[in-house]
Amino acid sequence: MRSNRLICVVLTIVVCVIGAHRLYPQGSFSEHNSAMAKLQPAFITPLVAPDPRLIQYARFSVSHEYNAEGAETVNYGNGKGGGIIAGNRFEFDFVPPPYIQHNSAAVDGFGDTSVLAKLRIASGDAESGNFDIAAVLSHCFAMGSYKNGAATDSYSPAITAGFAFRRRFDAMTSLGGTLPTGKIYLQGRSVAWNSVAQAHATPHVWFEVENNSTFYFEGSHDGKMQNFVLPAAFYVVRPKSWKPKHPFFIIDGGMQIATSSFHTYNHNLITEARVRF
Repeated sequence: MRSNRLICVVLTIVVCVIGAHRLYPQGSFSEHNSAMAKLQPAFITPLVAPDPRLIQYARFSVSHEYNAEGAETVNYGNGKGGGIIAGNRFEFDFVPPPYIQHNSAAVDGFGDTSVLAKLRIASGDAESGNFDIAAVLSHCFAMGSYKNGAATDSYSPAITAGFAFRRRFDAMTSLGGTLPTGKIYLQGRSVAWNSVAQAHATPHVWFEVENNSTFYFEGSHDGKMQNFVLPAAFYVVRPKSWKPKHPFFIIDGGMQIATSSFHTYNHNLITEARVRF
């Protein structure tokens, strides 16, 4: 069964890459940033919440979270990976399995693998409304070792939108859910609602505050809700000679702080390194 899932993942990646080459009109990945800048706002991708824009990137993330007993869990990968743009309306992402270190009696191991497709519904740059609306659908392949992943595969649909105010401030929101393909009595279902406020302080520095809410239905957390407030900062690294078609780097970090009485973890420190190309 696990080998079949691996084959599905590989085939999905191949289809996405081939589709990107065929759908993108310029036929060159290096032109994506320049082309997309004319179609959507100049946000920065939130630390946790989904980005409504189409972006081409590679992203490595590490999280350090603590459970109620104070045990630290380190997640190398943290559900982030890379994405490519196909045409003017599609983005395809691949999230490799993270490595999870528990620092407790639980056995360390690799987590699940995911793929994602994003459709740009409508958008405009600073001269055309400065907004973006997109639909997202991801599929998680339950391939984790030693119970470091989900019990079954799942689908996660979402709708996300953002609006920028005069190039200095922007707000984003998203609403989505996680729908396991089986064992609902064990895993339950969930709805996630994210709200983001960002400030572009300098040409290289961004700040944001996120609110991450999850509502649980069925399963062991039935009827419960957990909420986190996440302050974060971003530093954009690019030379003076940079142009929109050139790659650049981003270093960022933040901490999820629980504000609800129920929470499965707390004080989740997230650090990242990104490249946009």
